[in-house]
Amino acid sequence: MKKFFRILGLVLLLVVVVFLVWANANLKDRHPGYKADLKISGGAPVALKAGFAAIPITPEVPDRWTDVNGDAKYNPKDGDTFTDGNGNGAFDPVWIAGFSNSKAANGIHDELWARTMILDDGKTRFALVVLDAIGFMNDDVVDIRKQIPADAGISYVAVASTHTHEGPDLIGLWGKTPFRSGVDQSYMEYVKKQAVHSVLTAVQNLRPASLSVSEDLTGAVSLVKDTRAPEVFDSGLRLIKAVDKENGAVLGSLIAWGNHPETLWSKNLLISSDYPHFVREGVEKGVFNGDSLVKPGIGGVAVFVNGALGGLMCTHPSLAVKDPFTGEEFQEPSFEKAAAQGKHLSMLALNAMEQAAEVIDSASISMVVRTLSLPIDNKLFRLATALGVMDRGTAGWMKMRSELSVIQVGPVSMVTIPGEAYPELINGEIEAPEGRDFDIAPQEVPVVRDLMPGKYKFVFGLANDEIGYIIPKSQWDVKAPYTYNRKDSPYGEENSLGSETASILHRNIQEMLKELNQNNKR
Repeated sequence: MKKFFRILGLVLLLVVVVFLVWANANLKDRHPGYKADLKISGGAPVALKAGFAAIPITPEVPDRWTDVNGDAKYNPKDGDTFTDGNGNGAFDPVWIAGFSNSKAANGIHDELWARTMILDDGKTRFALVVLDAIGFMNDDVVDIRKQIPADAGISYVAVASTHTHEGPDLIGLWGKTPFRSGVDQSYMEYVKKQAVHSVLTAVQNLRPASLSVSEDLTGAVSLVKDTRAPEVFDSGLRLIKAVDKENGAVLGSLIAWGNHPETLWSKNLLISSDYPHFVREGVEKGVFNGDSLVKPGIGGVAVFVNGALGGLMCTHPSLAVKDPFTGEEFQEPSFEKAAAQGKHLSMLALNAMEQAAEVIDSASISMVVRTLSLPIDNKLFRLATALGVMDRGTAGWMKMRSELSVIQVGPVSMVTIPGEAYPELINGEIEAPEGRDFDIAPQEVPVVRDLMPGKYKFVFGLANDEIGYIIPKSQWDVKAPYTYNRKDSPYGEENSLGSETASILHRNIQEMLKELNQNNKR
């Protein structure tokens, strides 16, 4: 008997050692010593160039399957069956990210893209790549940067995600089970390759350009719902249209708006970029009522980038969307509902672009970029990282490398946020409600847009990382009694790095914007 327990103890010890070695490998820094830190002062205004590109990142979905009980989860025990599209004798799932595990794609509705805008002042070349993805983590952003050849002349590339909930898992949390990553590494490498291709194509497409800046800060508020008090939105449309100075052709456009692309909701099984697909189509090709063109498009490449969408900003099934032409109302999630939303947004964008607030013929590019080390206080995030489900390394014990950047182009300023910021952090109205976990006043003040220079202030969410929800510390709420008379703790904290994240980011943004202003005065 003693021998049995001795052997059992050795086996258990071996299992523990193997697990620790495996976990340590998962936690290893994938880019040791890497920093993206930059400080660039623009100088006197000069002629600008702009370039755009759209390169597909649509996955192959070889197999189709039958969802017997309609739960949108592939489970053979429920009687779900599949058709072997590639004849390899196995089910080849593409796990859709955003709502639940085991959600296998059952086809493709529209292309996913890596869309790029480049601005160049002759000294600095700034690239913004936006992927149709749930999120793209900082380690993977660095991989893209390292693959861009030096002769492309890129000073800085920011990689953001639209945050579509109808695309493949690129983070790892939505695989077959909560303990198995949903990332297909071959697809991940394909996305990185196509993102690089998008940047290089945009470089080839650079042309002398003027930038037409416009806004509609109120027209889209009815298309988004805030499902967590206090009700604060980032529903203003902010727009840039780049026009070729020599021939007058539209090179491309940037459309910034804050809302979860999950209008199709949890039962959709088709790969899609959700409502951004319809927005980009409308801006480029025009808005149609049936077969009739109502509003001509402007051409070029439309780049959609999300804003402050924490909170949760979404087109919830309880929020109806009307077709702007027929008046037909769509409440239940559907592609018709997403299309109606896209028509509204593209009409607002096109109308605003016709009445441009300002045309920038010359400017210079200034920027400050800072690499951060953020503590991982969320125990589930710690476990997911150690198990390799969330495939990113750490930069120090239970700390992750992330990034902020602030950019100015004439009267336009931009701030990149590495996750889903609550809009009150960006636009104001941070509260300190009764029942909060920390008996403090709002900490993250002045809010970000009050700190930003220039007349036109763009905030890009899910940029260079996806660290989850970024919540004002005075609204943090995981312990009873809960704020706003809730019966349960709110959702956001479950998918946040921790209660200190917002304060850390805000402090750094404040310092970086001060540095940006100081650089511009030199």
